[in-house]
Amino acid sequence: MSDKSSFEVVIIGGGIAGASLAYFLAERGLTDSVILERESQPGYHATGRSAATLVEFDPNPTVQRLKAIGATFLRNPPAGFAENPLLEHSQVMFVFRDSMLQLLPAAIARLGTDGVAFEVLSRAQAVARVPVLELEEPDRAILLTEDGRIDVHELLSGYLRHARRRQAQLRTNCEVRGVIVQRGRCRGVITNSGEVRARWVVDAAGAWAGQIASLAGAAPIVLEPRRRTIVTFEPPEQIDVSRWPFVISELDQLYFAPESGGLLLSPMDQEPMRPCDPQPDDVVIASAIERLGRFAPRLVPRSLKRKWSGLRTFSPDSVPVVGEDPLVRGFFWLAGQQGFGIESSPALGQIAADLIARGSTGIFDSRTLSPARF
Repeated sequence: MSDKSSFEVVIIGGGIAGASLAYFLAERGLTDSVILERESQPGYHATGRSAATLVEFDPNPTVQRLKAIGATFLRNPPAGFAENPLLEHSQVMFVFRDSMLQLLPAAIARLGTDGVAFEVLSRAQAVARVPVLELEEPDRAILLTEDGRIDVHELLSGYLRHARRRQAQLRTNCEVRGVIVQRGRCRGVITNSGEVRARWVVDAAGAWAGQIASLAGAAPIVLEPRRRTIVTFEPPEQIDVSRWPFVISELDQLYFAPESGGLLLSPMDQEPMRPCDPQPDDVVIASAIERLGRFAPRLVPRSLKRKWSGLRTFSPDSVPVVGEDPLVRGFFWLAGQQGFGIESSPALGQIAADLIARGSTGIFDSRTLSPARF
């Protein structure tokens, strides 16, 4: 490891947010950066535990636009960025039933406005694609025809590989314990292995982003980590799930999808908790399987193969926080990506890199993301 102790940009956190920023900074010619990752490998926490799916529909219009920008990169990455495709076009199906049906017209309108490729499915068409669904005649679905599963390892590796090729550094087992602020401006960080000076300190620490901001005396934006759980299991015999889309039902608070020859299922839980390495809650899983019994009874598993949890971090208005802090100059927020950090990383990485390297960005109205909005 280089013993260099001064950089233009220090990025705290080696997940998808920090990695994407390092890549897009390097693309803009700002290569004097270092990623500081507390764990022994990048992407250990939320990045490595995600269902990793491009879903270009979101109830929040700002988030939906960020996803659409990210989708362009995921479908057509720069030449040489990745060795394998970043996106498998396996499609995503949102089921609208009972009280959720009233939201369907607005969802259709916004998808059309944002240019997202989709089809509206009748009950029969939805069941034809996923025969285990228990739907009533009025029920409908939206099929996002160009969306699907993201190869997170390929995406994270691509960001890091190309950033490091341009001299950006990655330091693992490097924990930030303090932020150096002098006369109202960030000057660097204190780590378990010494000081690292920088003109910019970027808070891309995921569930720990609020704690890092406190160390800097930055604006008191309340970021809330919330647990999300996923389990995997074998599908019933004689049912081929390999060509199913990623299925989401907000009404049932469930999603499921093909995964490595089996199925994954999430209770879509959002249990607030302090930053940690979260463990699955068996009561939450049991409740999800009970709901699955009403939505797709033939899928109810006899046993589970794996179960895990990760933390998704929410801002007060559920929109990411990206930009220079209004109180501490040189302290830059790149946090609050909730559960869409992977699919939006090409958008947020570019926006953040533009703001740091150039002071403005032309790809998005950065005021909607600015920490000053709070």
